[in-house]
Amino acid sequence: MKTQRRSRMLDKMRSGKPVLSFKLNTSCHRPVEIAAYAGYDAVWLCREHTPCDWSRLEAQILAANAHDVDSIIRVSKGSYSDYIVPLEANATGIMVPHLMSLAEAKSIVRQTRFHPVGLRPWDGGNADGMYCRLTDSEYFELANHNRMVIVQIEDKEALDELDEICALDGIDIIFFGPGDFSQSIGHPGDFAHPEIHRVRRLIAETARKHGKFAGTVSGPGTLKEYLDMGYMYLNCGADVHALNGYCDNITAAFAALQ
Repeated sequence: MKTQRRSRMLDKMRSGKPVLSFKLNTSCHRPVEIAAYAGYDAVWLCREHTPCDWSRLEAQILAANAHDVDSIIRVSKGSYSDYIVPLEANATGIMVPHLMSLAEAKSIVRQTRFHPVGLRPWDGGNADGMYCRLTDSEYFELANHNRMVIVQIEDKEALDELDEICALDGIDIIFFGPGDFSQSIGHPGDFAHPEIHRVRRLIAETARKHGKFAGTVSGPGTLKEYLDMGYMYLNCGADVHALNGYCDNITAAFAALQ
């Protein structure tokens, strides 16, 4: 009998190895396969900023699973269904944007983890439960220990309870979002600001202190710096940047011939 695939990211990070993901703003499954062929560990799919519907998202998740790469869905903030539907579609994890407080973190855990960690609504009849082929205990074990819950620290308010948030059972990754954080400190787009450097380091240190993994966005030039800082999960690259760069190179070459 077939079993559910394990999280590639969690297995690698728990063995001390860092992981890499590729972000998609497009809603096609083909870039998922391209990233998988390139050797990424995961794809970051988005319901916060894109109009991707559930059927297209499901196709992307299926493509990721077929190539044994993880799929992380950045969810819309709303009802508990916004959090658990991607998990039931067999995504490997969810990322909740703009975590603001410990109380919100506790609510997320309650809605996304089964007993004894939380009280997630229970329906094993979807893809993550192998359509009722997993026993209840197998399903709970998989969901609680081999599927990810990631929270994004993107606002200065969350720093007041960062230590308690990182200590909370049921959260796997604390993810620093420097873009929106730069807005929250009144310096939008100033990624060289000292407070961004301080908080980036603080999140890595605090997560590690509580046995959690730290994640953030990176470019090729900062990969080593952030790994040395203690980040175990880095997103480097996005489909829209790749397309822009490729198109710009071709149009520039063409324009030079005119």
